[in-house]
Amino acid sequence: MTTQPALGLDGFNRSTERQRMHLLFGVCSSPIWARRVLAGAPFADVDALLDRADRVLAELPDAEIDAALDGHPRIGGKVDNAASAREQSGMTTAGDDVRAALAAGNREYEDRFGYVYLVCASGRSADELLAILTDRLDNDPDTERRVMRNELAKINRLRLQRLLSEPPAEARSST
Repeated sequence: MTTQPALGLDGFNRSTERQRMHLLFGVCSSPIWARRVLAGAPFADVDALLDRADRVLAELPDAEIDAALDGHPRIGGKVDNAASAREQSGMTTAGDDVRAALAAGNREYEDRFGYVYLVCASGRSADELLAILTDRLDNDPDTERRVMRNELAKINRLRLQRLLSEPPAEARSST
């Protein structure tokens, strides 16, 4: 069994525009974000890609941020993509009480703020994710919108770094 090399920045830059758009949609479900990030290609280095991704996200209107949130399942809910499953892996050992509290907290959060509770969940336990949710419920709407945007930027950065450092998805699924 041969190991497929990581995509890397060169592989990303050499991919067709369609392939790069598909890859970027796997990072963030905002079409405008993906198009605007791609408009900066080819990228001289990984930092240039990450910086562009951050700048584009910071400039998106709230309606487009809402489109980006559509690609994120509820914390502790049914996960429909590999990236979210990996990021929420701390939920796998959560007890029923924590799962129930997260479900209730998610509903309260969505009622209060009008969008899904988003947190960079990588490396965090279910208890930690619940504590963060509980704390953030005390935020006013403007503060929470800023916090959520920052969390989305962290998630996008992690996903971009993973995209470049791992073998392409089609190579992983064939081994």
